[in-house]
Amino acid sequence: MSIYPRLARRWHRIGGIVIAIPFLVVIISGLLLQMKKEFTWIQPATQKGAQSVPELSFEQILTATSAVPEAEVASWEDIDRLDVRPGKGMLKVQCKNGVEVQLDASSATVLQVAMRRSDLIEGLHDGSFFHDNAKLWLFLPSGVVVLFLWLSGVYLWWLPHGMRRRKKQRRIAKEA
Repeated sequence: MSIYPRLARRWHRIGGIVIAIPFLVVIISGLLLQMKKEFTWIQPATQKGAQSVPELSFEQILTATSAVPEAEVASWEDIDRLDVRPGKGMLKVQCKNGVEVQLDASSATVLQVAMRRSDLIEGLHDGSFFHDNAKLWLFLPSGVVVLFLWLSGVYLWWLPHGMRRRKKQRRIAKEA
């Protein structure tokens, strides 16, 4: 018997153990991210505003968001980003504390206030939640190991099939 199948099995087992936890985090968070539009617990549903043309100034956006106690916004430093949706006549203010405030883009009326967990889940998925370097030094190598596991798994699956085919060909050649 060749040494390659033994090595492939050994490295397949070791690789599976090494990446078990990071890969489990990637799988679970990936499944949650695929469902984010289906569950408002992960990402709040997008509301509709009155008009499709945004008319608010940045000062009006800050004032309207500051009036929402859950947002905990005192200045622009407390806001992570704005997401303007002209087609829906609204804009989303994503606060650094994880709260999302949806405003009507023409009147600054608060349409919805909800916790946005999809950003946290994305951070878990790519490893940035743990540390900035975790993406490059932990999750990227884990992805490479998963690729190796896939390749070695295909090789290990193919081995018995290939051996049976070779035996059958030898038997046919002997009979001929």
